[in-house]
Amino acid sequence: MSSKFNGSRNDNDDTPDTGIEPHADLRDAAGKLLCGIVRRDGEWVLGMDGKMVGSSDSAATMLALIRRAASMHERTGATTTLKFSDALRDAAHTEARQLGLDFPQFEAQLDEKMKTNPSSSASSAADRSGLH
Repeated sequence: MSSKFNGSRNDNDDTPDTGIEPHADLRDAAGKLLCGIVRRDGEWVLGMDGKMVGSSDSAATMLALIRRAASMHERTGATTTLKFSDALRDAAHTEARQLGLDFPQFEAQLDEKMKTNPSSSASSAADRSGLH
């Protein structure tokens, strides 16, 4: 992972600071970006196909969602690569601990909610985590 990806700036980097920090990307076998998570103005933002599809204050929800997307692709036989920053992982794990869970428990709970109530899964995740 490059230093730019994990949130630190390289002194030799001439890239303008846009206030957007990349934290996760999901790619197919050819390296095409399927979706990603950035941090913008203190908020976690999920993007797909060049468009913002959701945002949240919840790092745990966003990490769980992109991991779920990777699993969904892989269940169809597609090979994917998911990379995420230490900052996203640490924030997600800290948030889960604050809820009295470890991250795998948080992820399983969210996954179960999405399976048992698919018609409102996005809204239930949004209600609990501030997903917009």
